[in-house]
Amino acid sequence: MPASLLNPNDSAERQIEKLVKINGALMRRVEQATDVSGAAYAQFERAALLEEEVRNRTRDLEHALDLLNESNARLAEANRATEEARSNLANAIETVQEGFALFDPDEHLVMCNSRFGLHMPDIRDRFRPGITFRQYVDLVSGSQYLSLPENMNPADWAARRMKRHQDDHVIFNVRMVGSRWVQVSEHRTPDGGTVILQTDVSDIMRLERQERERMLDDQARLVRATLEHLDQGVCIFDNQARLAGWNQRVGAMLSIPARKFSMGTRFFTLFEGFAQGSSYSSGITESDIRDWITTSDSRPPISFEIQQGQNKTLAVHAQEMPDKGFVISFTDVSAERAAVRAIQQANELLEARVAERTLELADALTEAERANASKSRFVAAASHDLLQPLSAAKLYMASIEPGQDAERLHQIAEKARRSLDSVETILEALLDISMLDSGKAEVHRAPVPLGVILTQLAEELGPTARAKGLELKVVATSAIVLSDATYLRRIAQNLIGNAIRYTRTGKIVVGARRRSKSVRLEVWDTGPGIHPEQRDVIFREFQRLETAASAAEGMGLGLAIVERACALLGHPLDLVSSVNRGSGFLVELALAPAPDFTALSRRRTPPDTTPGLDGLIVLLVENDAELRNALTIALENWDVCVLPTSDATEALELIRDEGIHPDAIIADLQLDKGELGTDLLSDIRAHLGPVPSCIITASRSPAVIDTCVRHGWQLFHKPVALDTLRNFLTTAARTGAGTCGH
Repeated sequence: MPASLLNPNDSAERQIEKLVKINGALMRRVEQATDVSGAAYAQFERAALLEEEVRNRTRDLEHALDLLNESNARLAEANRATEEARSNLANAIETVQEGFALFDPDEHLVMCNSRFGLHMPDIRDRFRPGITFRQYVDLVSGSQYLSLPENMNPADWAARRMKRHQDDHVIFNVRMVGSRWVQVSEHRTPDGGTVILQTDVSDIMRLERQERERMLDDQARLVRATLEHLDQGVCIFDNQARLAGWNQRVGAMLSIPARKFSMGTRFFTLFEGFAQGSSYSSGITESDIRDWITTSDSRPPISFEIQQGQNKTLAVHAQEMPDKGFVISFTDVSAERAAVRAIQQANELLEARVAERTLELADALTEAERANASKSRFVAAASHDLLQPLSAAKLYMASIEPGQDAERLHQIAEKARRSLDSVETILEALLDISMLDSGKAEVHRAPVPLGVILTQLAEELGPTARAKGLELKVVATSAIVLSDATYLRRIAQNLIGNAIRYTRTGKIVVGARRRSKSVRLEVWDTGPGIHPEQRDVIFREFQRLETAASAAEGMGLGLAIVERACALLGHPLDLVSSVNRGSGFLVELALAPAPDFTALSRRRTPPDTTPGLDGLIVLLVENDAELRNALTIALENWDVCVLPTSDATEALELIRDEGIHPDAIIADLQLDKGELGTDLLSDIRAHLGPVPSCIITASRSPAVIDTCVRHGWQLFHKPVALDTLRNFLTTAARTGAGTCGH
């Protein structure tokens, strides 16, 4: 049978039907055959074979049909099981509380439950099997129930969603309208499909937000408490430059009323007028600050200082926050800046003092160099001027020979005395200059009766002036000045002595001219005057206008002593001079309250008559044997009864044990074994009461002067002139003379 008569793809029933039709057609053809030569038998034989083949095929077809029926039964059972599984899966998915959707590897929706897209009722019915994942995303992005983030449109949201879809596992939250939140979980299946779960997390988000708000409230309280404990003033602004937080210190620091601080207040409203009267540091201007606040670009931190008034300085620091807001802080650095200014002023003052000290040191160095040069000249001149009168005195003494007449001896002795007087004068001047130049000269400023000093000097220098045929006129004064009595007397003495020395004819006038708050001591002469170019020279050491003058007429130290003593005491010194007409030296002295100098004036006023010293008992205390013997001889020549002793012990023994009551006491200040003549006089006063006494010393210490003035003792500096001692003893004799003995 041709293979083309049957179609293998036909069902068994269809194949059987075709075979029956073929068999009938063959049988009819056999019956109608007319071939008598045996063709009919052949046809029959072929028919029989065909029938057998048909029977076999039929049997095979029946077997195939049985197999097909069995397969169909099994397939039906499988379909039933599949449908049952599908139903069970659908029921299971439907029982899930989340929205569920399954996409096949070709991105087509296979199935989803009724909860899928529950929060988007406007598109929920369109989630049907067969839609693509892109169609699903487009539907969601266009839903009116989707709450898009700020500054985002549906297309942007869909693009970001498709980008997330590229990951195998994605979890994110989607905000819906009405404060609803859906968490979307997307996971890839092993065959490349996609499973999406949608979970309503609104309650969780609400609780989380409440917790976050509670935490924010707690954090806000903590931040506020922290802000209130800061020394700085702090303001926090949002990205619109609106006030979001602050502490109370910022208002007090910036003098801004509390009513202006409220949430949402604009920066420029809050600080309106704050910068008036203020100045900025570091080149910052108000325009720069405004630009920094209003810019939309990223802002670097900015720091500057604001100066308000003279004493208030605020350090300002502003910094941007991640949300484009910013924090600005104010720190009061007034104390630090004041300290810096104080340090700068101190440094400037120190630099000025260093510069001043440097100048002083330079002046001191110059002065030291001048003093060294002066010392060299001093030593050279002093050696020459001291040796000259000493040599003269030595020659005079060597010229004394036995048998010379008394008048010749008297002349030689007088010349030797004058030479020694010159030595004494030179030594005193050298001592004064040395003390003043060394800076060790001590002064004792106290009220001093100027009239007493001038009267004494008039008595002492008057004979010298008269011997030169000059008139020395001292104008009486009652002025009490504030000075050192010793140095003031030396100043006046040198000025008067200098005037007498250089005046050939005429007179010298000395007086005190009263001014508003001072007294000016004036010494005028009718001497040769001083040329202008010589006015500075005359105050230098060893400078004499008359170079031919001898040492007996001065060494040129008098005015140098005057200048130094005036500088030491702070007495301005001035010179007025006209050539060939005379000169005037003017010393400005400060006035002082007048103490009671009546007793001192009486004691120093010379008596109207000069009583004799015959029988006057004088206790002499001198540890130097040569000086003690010389003083004893000089006093005995005046018919004085001298009791010479070498120390305090011997003197007190005479008074205590021998009962001697001396009329006057002459004591050296420095005795042996550290004893002081002032202590001895105090002990004697304790036994005998007040006794006219004097201290002789080379010291010019103010302490010694104070002690002598306080106890009423006379003070004579070595070398002591015999006339000075005689005047002292004459004054003592006026109180009554005794006799030598007990």
